[in-house]
Amino acid sequence: MKAHEDGEQSVITQTVAASAPGPMTVLAKRARLAARTLATTPSSARDRALWAAAAALREASATILEANARDLEASTANDAFRDRLTLTPERVEAMARGLEDMADLPDPVGRVLEEWTRPNGLRIRRVATPVGVIGVIYESRPNVGADAAGLCIKSGNAVLLRGGSESLHSARAIHAAMQAGLRAADLPEDAVQIAPDADRAHVAEMLGAAGLVDLLIPRGGRSLVERVQKDARVPVLAHAEGLCHTYIHSAADPSMARRIILNAKMRRVGICGATETLLIDAAIAPGLLPLIVADLAEFGCGFKADAAAREIVPDLPAATEKDFGTEWLDAMLNIAVVDGVDEALDHIARYGSSHTEAIVTSDEAVANRFMNGTDSAVVMWNASTQFCDGGEFGFGAEIGIATGRFHARGPVGVEQLTTFRYEVLGTGQVRT
Repeated sequence: MKAHEDGEQSVITQTVAASAPGPMTVLAKRARLAARTLATTPSSARDRALWAAAAALREASATILEANARDLEASTANDAFRDRLTLTPERVEAMARGLEDMADLPDPVGRVLEEWTRPNGLRIRRVATPVGVIGVIYESRPNVGADAAGLCIKSGNAVLLRGGSESLHSARAIHAAMQAGLRAADLPEDAVQIAPDADRAHVAEMLGAAGLVDLLIPRGGRSLVERVQKDARVPVLAHAEGLCHTYIHSAADPSMARRIILNAKMRRVGICGATETLLIDAAIAPGLLPLIVADLAEFGCGFKADAAAREIVPDLPAATEKDFGTEWLDAMLNIAVVDGVDEALDHIARYGSSHTEAIVTSDEAVANRFMNGTDSAVVMWNASTQFCDGGEFGFGAEIGIATGRFHARGPVGVEQLTTFRYEVLGTGQVRT
């Protein structure tokens, strides 16, 4: 009888354990309650939280850098990946300044986006509101946690963070500073939460959190983003790759072109806004391409070039079809010689990822042809693709770059983290 009772109790225990909500579900439920509070909190309180979080980041700088050193010590990744993972005093300060820049932005919540009056006297207006609970799944870059939390606080959203195992210690130290800012402003700490550990099961739980998480934003490699897009039961805002192009037109200023492509490729090779492919007009390639190659090679860049480029610079390694579709995130640049703007656009349409493209030219008509001819989220004229960044756009920071067609495109800042509702104001009207 005892054995039977023990067996029955074991089944009951297993059943209860199987039906018990996972840790991310518990956090998401708490975040949902916090989101309701934050959505109705005055902008001044949310701004106080950002200022206090910035101060907490600076105060905890030594602790954050010590945690980051532990992550770096455990990492066996390549140099470009380690650069994304690395925090320095300057990068911690940049996180703090980003939060202060967000606090100085106008309140995105409650904006009247449009207003009109119907013939029956009804006044209708579309008003910006927070999305609700946003889940952010990110890898390697610990600063994403601060940027995402700050943008969500500013826009009245709660956020559920799940960083990668490689940045676990750094992410938790940054998260502690963000919650300190919420406490200082008397706002619920549950508005910014982080996964308790790096268990991969937390990702699956977030993907299935329909009704608890309103929007998922993955920040990481292609495999992560594709998994989220494939398996999520929650709307996703993402880009799979940053396969960015810089096209040097025949009317480009040579010195400007050299300066732009050097920055676009080599400033930081591991970010999604780095140029991965150089397209150069055949008319100017013989004189300009060798100079560009020498500039980049001096900074350690490698190359993959098409046949036309190798006729000009013979010692360039040959590019394959796969190379032109590769986001290197490293000191490697694809090169193709093209015959005019239409051929450049055809190359981008074939290999691009709808992220960021740039043209260097003094011909305004050609620049407009290029900008109107690509469907990428961001297009630039006479500027480095590395300006595709929320901070550089004046957003304070970004929670990601969106390359889809709906809701938001390009750097996602506070305004892009709002949706809207319709408010209808009547004076007793009834419908016939």
